[in-house]
Amino acid sequence: MTNSNFSISAYNSYSLALYELAEESKILDQIEDQVSALNKLISESKDFILTIKNPTLKQEDQLNIISLISEKFGFNQLFKKFINFLIFKRRIFYIENILNDFLSICSNKRGEIEAKLISAKKLDSSEIVKIKSELSKNFGKNIKLNFKHDESIIGGLIVQVGSIMIDSSIKNKLQKIQNKMVEA
Repeated sequence: MTNSNFSISAYNSYSLALYELAEESKILDQIEDQVSALNKLISESKDFILTIKNPTLKQEDQLNIISLISEKFGFNQLFKKFINFLIFKRRIFYIENILNDFLSICSNKRGEIEAKLISAKKLDSSEIVKIKSELSKNFGKNIKLNFKHDESIIGGLIVQVGSIMIDSSIKNKLQKIQNKMVEA
């Protein structure tokens, strides 16, 4: 399970190091918020991630970009140094995986289970809270619910908690009908 000679355990080493440094410095919540903010920027700005991962971009330029982003978002010095360290070690290309792994570590340490909810319609916050509450009750643990709106599933919901997936989407039902028709 390697990705360009950079294994999952290496992602975990970097993310675990950030977790331990943040916990030791008693700024774990702050770092987690900043990691989430940077993750959001990465997912929303393809230009940012393409620029920062550009192999022809000099380290100095990457450091300048991160410095500007850090100032704009008010990143903690520890988090800024961590990102700079990734640049120096030429690991910035894996920043998405490292940040996601860090957030998973934080959730696991709080005893949370990560769950994904995909809905064909936009759900308001009260509906999401109700679903989260039901999942927490059913699984007996706190649930960290990631919601995504996806009209392509036509109707219904897809819920994934760990390795358990419940797909009640119309798209899935249509695919099952299509498969039965092909088999007949």
